[in-house]
Amino acid sequence: MAEDSDLEKTEAPTGRRIEQAREQGQVPHSRELGSFLVLIVSAGTVWFLGGWFVQRLSLVFRKGLVWDRRAVDDPEYALTRFSALSWDAVVAFWPLILALVLAALASPFLLNAWNFAPKAFTPDLTRLNPLNGIKRVFSWNGLVEMVKAVAKAGLIGGVAVWVIWREQDQLFQLLSLPLDAGLAMAGDMISWSFLLIVAAMFLIVAADVPFQLWQYYDKLKMTKEEVKQEHKEMEGSPEVKGRIRRLQREAAQRRMMSAVPKADVIVTNPTHFAVALAYTAGMRAPKVVAKGVDAVALRIREIGAEHGVPLLEAPPLARTLYRFAELEDEIPGALYNAVAEVLAYVYQLNRYREVGGSYPVPPRDLPIPQDMMVEAANG
Repeated sequence: MAEDSDLEKTEAPTGRRIEQAREQGQVPHSRELGSFLVLIVSAGTVWFLGGWFVQRLSLVFRKGLVWDRRAVDDPEYALTRFSALSWDAVVAFWPLILALVLAALASPFLLNAWNFAPKAFTPDLTRLNPLNGIKRVFSWNGLVEMVKAVAKAGLIGGVAVWVIWREQDQLFQLLSLPLDAGLAMAGDMISWSFLLIVAAMFLIVAADVPFQLWQYYDKLKMTKEEVKQEHKEMEGSPEVKGRIRRLQREAAQRRMMSAVPKADVIVTNPTHFAVALAYTAGMRAPKVVAKGVDAVALRIREIGAEHGVPLLEAPPLARTLYRFAELEDEIPGALYNAVAEVLAYVYQLNRYREVGGSYPVPPRDLPIPQDMMVEAANG
């Protein structure tokens, strides 16, 4: 049962899944919304700019209906004149054309579906497979589209029939009215009929848009295993992250070991801890160039012995330095005096190696704050 649930697409699509779908050109869309916007915008444009359209078209018709003998005798002149009249008609309708273009662009914008996906232009020969086309026709989506088409035709057709039935008396009155009055009455009837049809279209859009959004995100649903796999790809699998951390530790350890030969002294526990310190002129305080416990401490001591770095057994100081001093940082101020005694001993030891004399006595009872020493011992 657990395996079956992992294979069921029950999880909402992640942001990455949605982005991948958009890259493939898969975005939510509603044909009904596009049709509704084109219809309402075109009607509104004609409503507000009707007088302007009539004036422009009247000029076009007047030019076109003027008798010109040259148009009969010269075909080229007739073609030139026809082209000019056609351009005048296009200019007359440019506000309507612009409004329709904006309406067509607004439809995907309202669904957050504006998207440029070059992958969508890649030829896909599977779309030419007639079997796939038949499957789409008889699929659940095809059935829904058919139901929508029937419902839309029935609703809009029903509204049209109701309007005609309601206005049948006025339709017959048009035959007996003067031309101006008849045109005015016909215009009012067409306007009210259009408003009713638009209202019916709005009901269709109000039902179609939520359905299209639900269907889009339902198709993108993921299984639990897909979500886990995507999380691994985004964040990195634990195995890969563990290997990266191990490689980083190894690289840091190699850098640390390469600094041991440059140390001035290695303070040891003597076996469990090892901290290498370095101090040069101009530094504000000595800094830790290497530190470690157990096997790492042993390796620090070995490298130090190979390069002649002095070793000092001072367990309390070694533990305290390891606990409170970070790698490549200066030692804490509370340990300045203790480390100063250690460096003085190292200076004496180096002088003894160079010129001889009495062997220096290693420092004992170094001045380490009691609270730091207790915390280092317990930590």
